[in-house]
Amino acid sequence: MPWSEKSIMSQRQEFVVLFGQEGVNRRELCRRFGISATTGYELLARYRQAGLAGLADRSRRPHRSPTCTAGEVERLVLAVRDEHPAWGGRKIRRRLQDLGHQRVPSPSTVTAVLHRNGRIDAAASAQHRPFERFERGAPNELWQMDYKGHFATAAGRCHPLTVVDDHSRYAIGLRACGDEREGTVQGALTAMFRCYGLPDRMLMDNGSPWGSDAEHRHTWLSVWLLELGVAVSHGRPYHPQTQGKDERFHRTLAAEVIGRRGFADLADCQRRFDEWRVVYNTQRPHEALGLATPATRYCPSRRRFPENLGPFDYGSGMIVRRVDGGGWLSFRNRPVKLGKAFAYRRVALRPTAQDGCFDILFCAHTVGALDLREAAP
Repeated sequence: MPWSEKSIMSQRQEFVVLFGQEGVNRRELCRRFGISATTGYELLARYRQAGLAGLADRSRRPHRSPTCTAGEVERLVLAVRDEHPAWGGRKIRRRLQDLGHQRVPSPSTVTAVLHRNGRIDAAASAQHRPFERFERGAPNELWQMDYKGHFATAAGRCHPLTVVDDHSRYAIGLRACGDEREGTVQGALTAMFRCYGLPDRMLMDNGSPWGSDAEHRHTWLSVWLLELGVAVSHGRPYHPQTQGKDERFHRTLAAEVIGRRGFADLADCQRRFDEWRVVYNTQRPHEALGLATPATRYCPSRRRFPENLGPFDYGSGMIVRRVDGGGWLSFRNRPVKLGKAFAYRRVALRPTAQDGCFDILFCAHTVGALDLREAAP
C-alpha cells in the first residue's frame, strides 16, 4: 500500500470514513488515495468490525463498556478532556457516545464534572455565546481558503494553509508551509484536488497571493483556478467574517494544536497537523453540525482534477482575442486592460443585449466588461 510513511494511521482513518459514505464513488476514491479497490474494501471491513484497532497492527482496548460505574464514567470524561483540552461538555458527551459507551451523562453533567475537577475556568465559560450560522447546501459547492497567522518553530516560521468545506466544515487541507507564495499554494491545492476532486467555487480574502486590489482582482493563482473550472470569490475588505468558517477553524487550530506545544520544524508541524486533522474531521463533534463530525456530512467531489489542460473551446458566436504580455487586449481599436495574470491567454468577447456592450470571458467565467459607447481612455 503506497501510504505516506509519516501518517499511515491518520490517512487510513480518513480514508475508511470517506469510503463508508453513502453515494461515494469508491473506486475513484481508492485511485485518489493510491490503493487498490480490494485493499479499500478490506480496510472498511476491518474498520467496521474492530473500529480504529482494525486499521493498526496492534491491539487496543475495546471502546464499548456498557456496565461501567459512575466513577468510571467520570474518569472517561476527564480522559477525553485531557486529550482534547478545548472540548466542552456537549462535544465530550457526543464523543463518548460515538465510542460506544451507553451510560453517558447529559452535557450539563459532563460540564459539572469538568468544573468539579478544575478543567473549566468559570470566567471563560461565561464568555461563550452562540451565533447564527449560514452554510452552502451541499459538499464542495464552496471551499474557504486562507493562511492562518504564522508562528515560530525552532528552525524558522510556519505558515499554516487551511482549506475548509463550507457545508460540512470538513478540513480539506492543513499544510505547514514555509512561505505564502503563489507556487506554494498551487502545489498544496494540486495535492488536495487530486485527492478530493474540484470544488465549484473557492472563497479567499483580498490579500496576496489571492488578489491585489479592486482594479487587479485576479492573480496568476486565481487565473489557474479559473482554468480548472473553479469559480473564485473574494471576501469584503476588512471583513474576515465573510470567511467565518475558516476563521473559526483557525481558532480551533490555535486552541487544540498550535498553542499546546512547541515545534521543531515544518516536518514536525505537518506530522502534528496530519494527526489532528483526522481527529477534527472524524472524532471531534461539531456544534454547528448538531454535534455530528464533519466527515459524516462530507463526500469527495465527483469532478476529477485534470492533469493536462487543453485549449478552452469558446464555441460559436464568440470573438476571441489574445492578451499581450502586459495584460492588455485590443478590440475595435479600443485597448482593454485585464491584468498581467492573463498574459498570453485567450479570452472571448460576448455581445450583450445592449448594443455596443460586451462581456469579457476567460474560459467559462466572466472577468470583465467593455462598453464601446464610452469615450476611449
